Amino acid sequence: MVNNRGSGWSLPGGAVEKGETFKQAVMREVKEEPGLTVEVEHIVSVNEAFFKERGHHALFTTFKAKIINGSPSIQYENEIEEKKWVDFQTANKLMPYNPSGIEGLLESFVPYTFQG
Repeated sequence: MVNNRGSGWSLPGGAVEKGETFKQAVMREVKEEPGLTVEVEHIVSVNEAFFKERGHHALFTTFKAKIINGSPSIQYENEIEEKKWVDFQTANKLMPYNPSGIEGLLESFVPYTFQG
């Protein structure tokens, strides 16, 4: 998990860029933020939020992924303040976004298909 400057703890993530699939965005963001190469598997959750102060409505799609290569490091110090591996209890306290907790995400499965 990473501590984003000004917005707290989260899994690595960010916006999908024009012409990019969800899977490509996941691979790019995980490479950019903690410096890891991952194999993206499937969706484990979708969260929705309104950011009234910014006038944004967002959907957060969380994917299960397997680390293929790399060692976690902070790539962009102006965006990421800190990174760390933590146990489930600590992750649930720092990222209370999923009712079933972080460990519940590991049991979730939603197929993802890019249809062109």
